[in-house]
Amino acid sequence: MVKILGVDVDHPEKEKIEEAAKIIKDGGLVAFPTETVYGLGADALNKEAVKKVFEVKGRPHSKPLSILIGRKEELIKYVQKIPKAAEALIEKFWPGPLTLIFEASSLIPDVIKGKDNSIGMRMPDCRIALEIVEASGVPLVCPSANLSGRPAPIKAEEVIKDLGEKIDLILDGGEAKIGVESTVLDLTTSPPTMVREGALKREGIEEVIGKTL
Repeated sequence: MVKILGVDVDHPEKEKIEEAAKIIKDGGLVAFPTETVYGLGADALNKEAVKKVFEVKGRPHSKPLSILIGRKEELIKYVQKIPKAAEALIEKFWPGPLTLIFEASSLIPDVIKGKDNSIGMRMPDCRIALEIVEASGVPLVCPSANLSGRPAPIKAEEVIKDLGEKIDLILDGGEAKIGVESTVLDLTTSPPTMVREGALKREGIEEVIGKTL
């Protein structure tokens, strides 16, 4: 059975964050809460770890993964350019439940990217998630911690039910604050395309950047 550690959402215990980070650095898989839902974290720059994420979720490779970063300044390492619209959205909504799709830089492994060389990026508004990214020292792939096609988990118990035998660690931070997946906006099109309307509504985004598809 997977190891489960309770963790304080507001003041995550350092030793638990470090344990999660060590597993990730060693190529393992850790489930933890974000403000939206529970995510399944792995080293985004480790191709074998990323393949494991697809495998344990039963996720088709045709559905690309997005990446969590811990600081806004890190974004430029992983994308080719940051459009003006992105700058405005990041200023308004990051950290937060908004995933933005860019053209990926050469640092991003092909196994993560969309077929058009795109990559989704997000900076979460959750101390547990941010501190794991920081302690790991790498960006993380972090899809929802469920079997593909099942509802995204908002509690650790739901993660256990779906993935309990397949991953290395679950950090239990109680119920996810928002309980709805992030909104996904594709900035490689003009105007930007709403891929998934999640925790942030289209109206709020359009107030910042104008019309979206």
